[in-house]
Amino acid sequence: MLEQWQSMAGMAGMFLTTIFIGMSIQPLYNIDEVRAFGSEGATKSSYIFLELALIGVFTIVIIWLARRGLEAFIKGFIMLSLFFSLFYVVFPYISIIPCLLGACSTSVILPFALLVSAVLMIVLWRYPEWYIVNLVGVLVGAGVITMIGVSFVPVLIILFMILAAIYDHWAVNGSKHMLELADTMINLKLPILLVAPKEKGYSFLDEESDIMQAEIMDPTEENWQEPAPDVKIPKRAKGRDALFMGLGDVIFPGMLVISTMSFLPNWGTEIHTLFGTIYLAPLIVALGTLIGGLVGYFALMTQVALGKPQAGLPLLNGGSILGYLISGIYAVGLPELWQNITLF
Repeated sequence: MLEQWQSMAGMAGMFLTTIFIGMSIQPLYNIDEVRAFGSEGATKSSYIFLELALIGVFTIVIIWLARRGLEAFIKGFIMLSLFFSLFYVVFPYISIIPCLLGACSTSVILPFALLVSAVLMIVLWRYPEWYIVNLVGVLVGAGVITMIGVSFVPVLIILFMILAAIYDHWAVNGSKHMLELADTMINLKLPILLVAPKEKGYSFLDEESDIMQAEIMDPTEENWQEPAPDVKIPKRAKGRDALFMGLGDVIFPGMLVISTMSFLPNWGTEIHTLFGTIYLAPLIVALGTLIGGLVGYFALMTQVALGKPQAGLPLLNGGSILGYLISGIYAVGLPELWQNITLF
């Protein structure tokens, strides 16, 4: 870990930046018209099960297409999806300058926001180096956590996080199909993950596929053969040339942060921001949730730094939920942390 502290700190910085950007635009999107399933859908657990099912279907379809050599189709579909999430974040920030100049009109802002989003996607397509992948990944992640965070109350988000953590553990350590999905994303150079180089001169463009599933041969394996005396055995690698973290490992803790700001009582001092007003009490709980997720992140990195693929959500989601409960009891009280939910 001491040898990789810079890359671990860089990944933590991207984790925080993604969530902070989502927090900054949350006031703008915290309205019923923007919620994915309307105001009533925010408390319906059936939509959470639908979201989880869609994640499973998406994973299966992507792996199926990759095994049949249809990477171009995968890349086109994902790039289109990323464009809409990216636009969700770009639009508010592009609007700042026109609004300051007195031209705060959708007809003025919309073309520029679309143009910036399109340029970022074109650059990503043509030159998917690690810093481009990270830039787009951070912005896309911020858009996704905001869209989902304002759509569901914290209790449903926590339910989603627990179910997703169980699925992630099985997918990484059981079936291992999540490793295959990660290799597909790395091969296609898509911002579905974040990349933290361990050394200067690292290039994501040169990254080989199947690095997540690769296994170093061990003398205890049945198919191991002793090399000839004059053959030099390469030293066991300490790990990959970069740390990788799936964007979902940022999105799930981030969703709870945004949901906390959106649905907990508006108590405490009003804080005015560029995109609206937030209140001190839910902000304290949101920051406590973020700190909990960060603690889970550093626990996760103790294993990832050894070059071992790990299921990130059990630790990240667990830390975030614990941070939510502790800070929530302090800031608003235990009864306010529960929201009545229904199945349909």
